Amino acid sequence: MTKVVNYISEAFDELKSNVTWPEWAEVQRLTIIVAVFSVVFALATWGVDEMCAKAIAGIFNLIKS
Repeated sequence: MTKVVNYISEAFDELKSNVTWPEWAEVQRLTIIVAVFSVVFALATWGVDEMCAKAIAGIFNLIKS
């Protein structure tokens, strides 16, 4: 158990002393970019899914008739 506590303690010390953290304004800007990209990607995925669903439905309607 001591090894686990020591590992966690050293990990926090590493994060405090050796990691260069970005400025708050940069974090906000990058968060907005990621959020916008996520929404655009989700809409693109939804659009492709809808087109594929309609294409498959059309193929099945051709087969039925």
